Amino acid sequence: MDAPTTTSSAGSDGSGGNSGDWGWFTPSRKPDEDRRAPDRQSGERAPSRPVNPIRPVGTEADRRAPAEPAPAPGSGAGDRHPGDRRTDDRRTDDRRAPGPAGHGPAAPGREEHQRPDEAPPAPQDVRPGPDSPFAVPETASPDAILLRRTMAEVEPVSDKVTSYFYALLFVQHPELRPLFPAAMDAQRDRLFKAILTAARLVDDPDILTEFLSRLGRGHRKYGTQPEHYPAVGECLIGALTRYAVNTWNDEAEAAWVRAYTAISQIMIDSAAEDELIAPAWWQAEVVGHELRTHDIAVITVRPDQPYPFLAGQYTSLETPWWPRVWRHYSFAAAPRSDGLLSFHVKAVPAGWVSSALVHRARPGDVIRLGPPAGSMTVDHASDNGLLCLGGGTGIAPIKALVEDVADHGRNRSVEVFYGARNDRDLYDIDTMLRLAQKHPWLAVRPVVSDGPTNGLSGRLPDAVRQYGPWHAFDAYLSGPPGMIRSGVDALMGIGIPSHRIRHDSIEELAAAAE
Repeated sequence: MDAPTTTSSAGSDGSGGNSGDWGWFTPSRKPDEDRRAPDRQSGERAPSRPVNPIRPVGTEADRRAPAEPAPAPGSGAGDRHPGDRRTDDRRTDDRRAPGPAGHGPAAPGREEHQRPDEAPPAPQDVRPGPDSPFAVPETASPDAILLRRTMAEVEPVSDKVTSYFYALLFVQHPELRPLFPAAMDAQRDRLFKAILTAARLVDDPDILTEFLSRLGRGHRKYGTQPEHYPAVGECLIGALTRYAVNTWNDEAEAAWVRAYTAISQIMIDSAAEDELIAPAWWQAEVVGHELRTHDIAVITVRPDQPYPFLAGQYTSLETPWWPRVWRHYSFAAAPRSDGLLSFHVKAVPAGWVSSALVHRARPGDVIRLGPPAGSMTVDHASDNGLLCLGGGTGIAPIKALVEDVADHGRNRSVEVFYGARNDRDLYDIDTMLRLAQKHPWLAVRPVVSDGPTNGLSGRLPDAVRQYGPWHAFDAYLSGPPGMIRSGVDALMGIGIPSHRIRHDSIEELAAAAE
């Protein structure tokens, strides 16, 4: 799943000053060093992609004093779909981009365009507490300390920081606006949060590289190019400068420049290597559309070329009705000899993509698939059993895992707990029971939380506690974010260590339900 990446360090000039032709956020390798064509047969790494240099204008104090800004197009309420009635209570001032630097510092304690009631408190030392997600480990590097202090300060105003970041990006770099969906409701937080997550992992190079490599490969489907990264970095610094009033100084700025330069280098290199072996996306024709309930459909597609994935993984999916809006869905079957792929989709209120797939898609329609992702896969070298908790359409990847175990021909014990609110919502129970009849090593137990049932009654995690012991099992969870959280707590409470509990990212799961 994870292609090898080039992790050459970025330039060490983190001061943000003039470094000749190689300025802010620029990977360390220059264009003329890697212009030769890669030899695809030799296994040679793809060349690192150069990006355009950018340098700060003026001093950090200058950049804190923007001129009266103009509103950013398409970064907030104006982007909302007409059917989305959620209110946007962000202030207009927080969604504007600064004009050119160099107007001199604003009055102490307040920026020129800041209303009196928005004036920040007097500068103070911000140190994240022990319970903060940005708490500083004792072994943290100097840069990690600076980064985490900044993140701890901006976390309470993350909504404003994110809005300001996109305002800067779209006003200063309008050519990037077409890369984003017309409505930014779901997208608005993702890019900024990904950057902050990467910065938090700066002292964990292995985890950081894995996280960023996946992002770099996945961003190919958006049309992201190496030259786009400096623009994002420039606006990140602008947003942090604007809101991290207590922790921002030359040292913090230099740490963020170094961190973002390293982040962009890993993502650019992973995308370049992936380009040698895989397309940015796959076209896939809908060949089957089965409505199981009034709001759940099983959709089968045929990719235009072989699609490599593992049972338990998921992909991102774009429909022709909502261009540039991607949602994540798990594969509902193990890899098949005919190359077809299946997904279980539940239409949710105001869910643009899910509703289109359930109620609008028909055979002959063509969708796009991004690359496979996810680590909720079976370790076939292990003899442990599989304890699987699937809630709602989360049964889809669980079914794929069962098929994967069967395909490998090993009679490992697999225990499936299939949860729903009522018996009607157990839309795939017949399929799962047929698999249990076919494979004696498989047990399937339906669990219903509301109303009468022929299965088990109660919450899914509570039902699991009634059985066991589970010390010889690896756990797999798939379903709504709340079920994942409660399920993980229950499994750890009965003695299953966290490293043997697998599930998809909570944030990705939340994004899929839109």
